[in-house]
Amino acid sequence: MQELPRPADEPDRLQALRQLLILDTPPEERFDRLTAFAAQEFDVPTALLSLIDDDRQWFKARVGMGPCETPRSISFCGHAILQDDIMVVPDAHQDERFTGNPLVTGEPFIRFYAGAPLRLPDGHNVGTLCLLDSKPRTLDEIDLAILGSLRDLAVEELVRREPGTATP
Repeated sequence: MQELPRPADEPDRLQALRQLLILDTPPEERFDRLTAFAAQEFDVPTALLSLIDDDRQWFKARVGMGPCETPRSISFCGHAILQDDIMVVPDAHQDERFTGNPLVTGEPFIRFYAGAPLRLPDGHNVGTLCLLDSKPRTLDEIDLAILGSLRDLAVEELVRREPGTATP
């Protein structure tokens, strides 16, 4: 497993994330519906709206994942925020970044990952809308377009969200 690099703009990225005032807030139906739709649309057991904090990835919305956060050091999403395009890992057993990763070798036994970076209008990637499966798979161009559109909806919701409010 490779060490997780940090974005060059990490201090500014973290500030942008924290200005959203969303970390550790209660579930919100609009984000829950988005992840539920993604899980159903792509027929995956797990879909997450993941926000990458300094030392953890926290899940604002989740389907098929028990914990509400995991260490950033083992996160797939921490790699995905380093790029602007959707990151697809067809088989984590074949990707040197994730060999030996406890999320691959143990629960939830990730084999497939697709993460669409949540890019704020200021240009900072603060997290992902991601899909996980315990079996290898790929996404075609239509799938990538759908995941990208769902990601865009998630970003719109994050940006328009009024700080300190939980709306259904």
